[in-house]
Amino acid sequence: MIHTRKVRLMLASAALLTLAGPAMALDGADMMQKLNAATSPNGTSVTYDKAEANGDVVTVTGMKLQVVAKPGTSIDIGEVTFEGVEEKGGGYYAETVSFPDIAVSDKDASFSVKDISIGGLSIPGSASGTTIDDILLYETAGTGPMTVNVKGKDVFTAESTETNLTRQENDAGFDFDATLAGIKADLSQIEDAKAKEAVEKLGLTTLDGGVTMKGSWELQTGNLALDEYALDFKNVGRLNIAMDLSGYTLQFMKSLQEAAKAAEANPNKKEADQAMALAMLGLMQQLTFNSASIRFDDASITKKALDYAGRQQGVTGEQLAQSLKGLVPIMMAQLNLPELQSQVSSAVNAFLGNPKSLTISAEPEKPVPFPTIMGAALGAPNTVPSVLGVKVTAND
Repeated sequence: MIHTRKVRLMLASAALLTLAGPAMALDGADMMQKLNAATSPNGTSVTYDKAEANGDVVTVTGMKLQVVAKPGTSIDIGEVTFEGVEEKGGGYYAETVSFPDIAVSDKDASFSVKDISIGGLSIPGSASGTTIDDILLYETAGTGPMTVNVKGKDVFTAESTETNLTRQENDAGFDFDATLAGIKADLSQIEDAKAKEAVEKLGLTTLDGGVTMKGSWELQTGNLALDEYALDFKNVGRLNIAMDLSGYTLQFMKSLQEAAKAAEANPNKKEADQAMALAMLGLMQQLTFNSASIRFDDASITKKALDYAGRQQGVTGEQLAQSLKGLVPIMMAQLNLPELQSQVSSAVNAFLGNPKSLTISAEPEKPVPFPTIMGAALGAPNTVPSVLGVKVTAND
């Protein structure tokens, strides 16, 4: 009797597992269909040969990324492995996505990148783009070495790239950062004689540096703050651009994508460009300017540039600097901006005398709607600097 009960229990368990098996299995084709739907708003589509699931791993073969605006243009990606996959909210979540190394070539040029991966990929069940859960997201993305080769010589290399996207508390928005590290560029192969001479005199036959970016995006207000977008190169300097604006909401982004798709679908390029310009003009009305700045920290390039330009005119770099100090006020006077003229003249004098840093910033007392800026630019251009609170400083 006990033996019979055990047999029945085992048979029932087996039947339950058999019935549950198909329901629990991942649908690789469905995942790829939803991935394609999520990438299409950006003007791309994903195609593939097979999408096979094995446990929580989905292996996609023959994957290609196609540019919708240019039929026939595609990037062959090859076999892509999605690991730690689970269904989530009608969509899918993958702990890691691994790509094959990419190597493409065209005539005398080639490009290669290794160790491509994405971490924490969220594929929405419905790519409507109306909420944070309806857009394609990732937590990390990166690559290993990257190389551009021209005529058998590496003209550009980078050690690695890394991007991080972190959701803010209560899904209010995102914090993001990115790096392009270990950049090396070889400019010695420039063919134009004058450009080649300038590069050699300035000591720029090779560039060594990196790019960093950091910022945040608040979805409800559409506050997009780019705190840092910096290009930093040894023996040249560091150029950093910062920007803060509001109104860049999910709806704004969706409208922008729809305008771009409509323009791409129009076979008449002139009409498409005009329609896109009008759409952009309308969308700009929704944005508000909070602040912006451009700062350059010199690392010896300014003196080299003055010396080189001075030799071209038969004077020393110091003599050229003195000449520029006198020329700037004259040029600024033509713009009828007396307050800014004084700032610019003072900053240029200080920077050319002792090149350390030069900063142009715009920070109005209160946020300024873009229509106000455009109105000032059309009606009284000389008022724009005061509307935006523009300041120019040096060596601060």
